[in-house]
Amino acid sequence: MNWMAFLLVFIGGGLGSVSRFSLSKLTSHFYSGKFPLGTLLANILACLIVGITLLLLKDKITTSENLKHLLIIGFCGGFSTFSAFSLETIKLIQTGDFLIAGLNVVLSLGIGFGVIYFLVR
Repeated sequence: MNWMAFLLVFIGGGLGSVSRFSLSKLTSHFYSGKFPLGTLLANILACLIVGITLLLLKDKITTSENLKHLLIIGFCGGFSTFSAFSLETIKLIQTGDFLIAGLNVVLSLGIGFGVIYFLVR
């Protein structure tokens, strides 16, 4: 078992989670609407980080599992949040905000997939 991999995922995940929390708090100072903007921004930024990391470090990512564990699995895994996206979308549906819920799904998935696709194709 590679304990270094666990340590790097742990460190990256902690930094990603704190960054996600900070982004959410920062976003709430500028936006107070129903749309879950903080979660959308975190997920898009995580996709950007994954895409840029894979693009810029293409050769090193395949040879360095440490970079993969720290940046992609750890940081981006802790920074992005599919569970919050899912919960916020369900809450929007439960309150009858179907248009906002649908927009959240379309933007989150469309932009997330699009960012990574265009950066790593």
